[in-house]
This record gives sequence, C-alpha cells and structure tokens, in this order.
Amino acid sequence: MIRCGIIGMGKIGRVRAREIQANPHTTLEAVYDIDPELCKEYPVKHCKSVDELIACDLDAVIICTFNNVNAPYTIQALESGKHVFCEKPPARTSQEVEAVMVAEEKCGKVLKYGFNHRYHYSVMEAKRILDNGTFGKLLWLRGVYGKAGGNKFSENWRNQKELSGGGILLDQGIHMLDLMMHFAGDFEEVQAMVQKSYWNVEVEDNAFAMMKTGDGVAGTIHSSATQWRHKFALDMCFEEGYMNLEGILSSTRSYGDETLIMAKRQFEDDTFAMGKPREERIFFDTDDSWRLEMQDFVDAIREEKQVEFGRSSDALRVMKLIEKIYEKSGFYEN
Repeated sequence: MIRCGIIGMGKIGRVRAREIQANPHTTLEAVYDIDPELCKEYPVKHCKSVDELIACDLDAVIICTFNNVNAPYTIQALESGKHVFCEKPPARTSQEVEAVMVAEEKCGKVLKYGFNHRYHYSVMEAKRILDNGTFGKLLWLRGVYGKAGGNKFSENWRNQKELSGGGILLDQGIHMLDLMMHFAGDFEEVQAMVQKSYWNVEVEDNAFAMMKTGDGVAGTIHSSATQWRHKFALDMCFEEGYMNLEGILSSTRSYGDETLIMAKRQFEDDTFAMGKPREERIFFDTDDSWRLEMQDFVDAIREEKQVEFGRSSDALRVMKLIEKIYEKSGFYEN
C-alpha cells in the first residue's frame, strides 16, 4: 500500500484526496493546509506544518499549493525519500524546474506533474487518430482557452506575481500549450503579444502567441481571462482532413460538452457542397482524467518506472515555451 500525504487541501487537493481514497493501492495518511478547517473532514493525521507532513512515515507526497512553493516543497519531499505528485504549474520559472530535476536525479524517486488534460478521453482519442496517420501530416493547430473571470478574480492569489510567477498563460494556458506540444512537438519559433486588457492585476489577463515547430507545424494560442465565458477549443488541420476538440469536462460542466469533431477533406470533385464536409461528432460524457492520472503515478511507483505523462522533462519544455512567449512580448521587462 502506498501511504500518501497531501500539502494543500483546497479544491484540487480535495480532488486528489478523493482519488487516493478510491485507489486500491493507496491510502491517505496525513494532510496539511494553512487553513486547518479544510482538513477537518479527513480522519487522518492533521499536520501543523509542511515540515511535519514531509517527516511523516509516507511513501508519496501530493503537492497542491501556491506556485512559489511548488518547487521547494517538491525538492524537500524528494530529498526526504518520498515520491512526489505536484500540481501544475511546476514552478514559477524554468530555473526552478531545473533545480527540481537535480534533486530528482539524485534521489531516484517518481516525480509526476499534474497536466490533467492529457487524460481526457477526447484528447486521448484525438492523439490515437493522429498517431495512426488517418488524416496525414499535421499542418497547423489553433488553441483557445478562456475564463469568465468573476467578481473576485483580481483578488485571487494567481494574479499576484510573487506567488504565481505569471498570469492566465501560466495558470490556464499552460494546459493548452502542453496539449499542443503533445500533438505537434516542440515549438522553436515564437512571436507573441501579452497584455493586461481589463483586470487591474500584476500579471497578464490575455496572451496571444504564434509558434512554429522545427518541421513547419504552425500553432496559435489565445489564453484569456476576459472571455466572459468558459471556453476550450483546439482545432487541428491535416493534409487530408481536420479534428476539432471543443469543450472539456469539468465538475461544473461550464466548459460545455466534451466533443471531438472530425472530417475528411472534400474538394469539388468529391462533393457538390465544397467547404462543408461530412463530419463525425463524438461526445464524451465521462471524466476519468483524475483517476487515470493518479493511476499513472501509482503504476510508476509500483512498477519502478517513469510516469507516462507529466514528467519533469515535459514540465521544463512547457515552462521554457511560456518564458519565450513572455520574452517575445516584452510584457515583464518593465
């Protein structure tokens, strides 16, 4: 049995606790949060500090904290001989991730980062189809990930640069960038515009970027905190057709139905109404992403192997891309 402790019992920490309790190979042994009230419902050891939790007789530590402490807590847990599952973003900077990787290399423990979107069924099906070559070579991608904001959005800790390291791109856009690299590979060329459009905060509320891989796959992303609705969309066009991911399941279902739309390219010699190909729509009404993600972590520990997704190398790649977008925009230079 893998004995687990959780640092940070907010929304995501509670999701992780649920999956630990549901998994036949894990048990929740200890929790810590700066607000003790969030720990009360769990009949386990309530630690009074991070140090106390990491010092407990545990096999794994789950880190669901502010971005500024993700890297140091991960290093501390690894150096104490624990496996670590840390939420995204992995840190505030790529340098902080590189410091984690030094500790990871020395301790030889399993380290996983929470890039949850790769475990959604629509994403997994799209990746399977891409890898099968059904539509030929990928030509370009276009991703949009938007939030509605909210009355207290400007007060959220995610908009305080010292705690977060960046704004909406680092908070939410990181998921879209991770998916785009999952499908297309590394982006080497970047042009970007990052700005504050509306919110009176220290970080960006909109980020636009144009990118290109070494083999010529182009991509654009718009990550926004002024969408005024929750929106997730990733369009991919290939030599012989297209796939669109629209909506992604969440606890509130506010991002709409999770849908994979695909069609073969049709020119005028194939159809009367060119430009309106026959589409196939697949709806996904089950979200097992949290369970599958935890299972990957558990399997890696039990089988003494690397995790499939969310490796430190994945985290470093996406953090370097985010930093390149910030650099090209010049937003944080002043």
